Amino acid sequence: MRPSSSRSELFGAIEARGGAAEATSDRAWLQAMLDFEAGLARAQAGAGLIPHDDAEAIAAACVAERYDVSEIGAAAAGIGNPAGPLVKALTARVEGPAAGHVHKGATSQDVLDTAAMLVAKRALEPILADLSATAGACAAHALRHRDTPMAGRTLLQQAVPVTFGLKAAGWMTTFDEAAARLRDLRETRLAVQLGGAAGTLASLGDAGPEVLARLAGELGLNEPVLPWHTLRTRVGELAGALGGAAGSIGKAARDVTLMAQTEVAEVRETASGGSSTMPHKQNPVAAVAALACSGQAPGMAATLLAAMIQEHERAAGAWHSEWKPFSDLLLATGSAAAWLRASLEGLEVDAVRMRANLDATGGLLLAERVVGALAPELGRLAAHELVEHAAASSLPFADALERATELPRAEIDRLLDPVEYLGSAGELVDRALAAHRTEVHT
Repeated sequence: MRPSSSRSELFGAIEARGGAAEATSDRAWLQAMLDFEAGLARAQAGAGLIPHDDAEAIAAACVAERYDVSEIGAAAAGIGNPAGPLVKALTARVEGPAAGHVHKGATSQDVLDTAAMLVAKRALEPILADLSATAGACAAHALRHRDTPMAGRTLLQQAVPVTFGLKAAGWMTTFDEAAARLRDLRETRLAVQLGGAAGTLASLGDAGPEVLARLAGELGLNEPVLPWHTLRTRVGELAGALGGAAGSIGKAARDVTLMAQTEVAEVRETASGGSSTMPHKQNPVAAVAALACSGQAPGMAATLLAAMIQEHERAAGAWHSEWKPFSDLLLATGSAAAWLRASLEGLEVDAVRMRANLDATGGLLLAERVVGALAPELGRLAAHELVEHAAASSLPFADALERATELPRAEIDRLLDPVEYLGSAGELVDRALAAHRTEVHT
């Protein structure tokens, strides 16, 4: 619902990546509005309200390329939305008595709300494809690195050992969950809008419900129980699902940027970008761009949720405030998904560096395991304090433990081996992969 604006050519390559960009373009919105008008005419013909030939004459004129988007956008200021100018332009292109049936029984919000649902349905197709491919890339990493140990990090500090397979499986699971929610919304919650002036369908007489049902069938959208002019649950649900998907994308992208830091160097993007001033740099551009796009989503989602509070049967401003963030949220989420797909499909994992980072603190990551070994004899609290003092010693951790405990050195070395303290990581990866395979084949 961006009737008169065009996307920035300067920033578009970053912020408008992937199939969602075209699916949310001005041309796409215009075609969706015209699809409503064509569908409405055919639905009314099916209900016997207008001749079939007139309906087809209207439908034949509903081709976006025959209209000037800028002209319609400029005229939108006069009525407060672009549907009015489009209806005038469409009527002018329909010859004979069929022109008198254009937009019959509908109101501007019917056009734009239905167009929004069509745009969402079409934009979700490439978004879901990119989410699916990204989850697939994660599944490949999870399988390949099921048992590859690395440092787990909490509050940005090394904690206990994990595996890269488990980390990738976590990303994968969130993408599968986000895709499942978006897919369900696409199939069950994207509904046609037809209510007329105040949601009663009065201008269509007794045929209103039949026209509504036929219109839903024409456009491949769900038939709502009631017109939803100021009942914006569908928009709110979509905003939440897109915002959640963007958050999942941003989380994985943030992990990639952190692991790609020079001092960490556990992963690198194969298509990394350089710097305008520092020739040595190879920046994780795809992950950075995914973060940039996903980071815009919360504000857009919040605007759409705030706009759910609308007055009586038609809103004074709240509905209008939805248009741009609705379109931009689809675009931002789609772009983020496309960027992260590029990042993860070409991600190189350095297992040797992961092991080196594990060993960098001389076994401190295994302090929890040592506490567990000493607790049966000393008690958990006393064991914790003993190991805490050993960890703070100026001696290497193993030497400090050897001096502070009666554990044999061979047992200390075993306790400090990270490969032996991965818990159920492998089994959890297997569970996640099994769930992913089920999701893929659903």
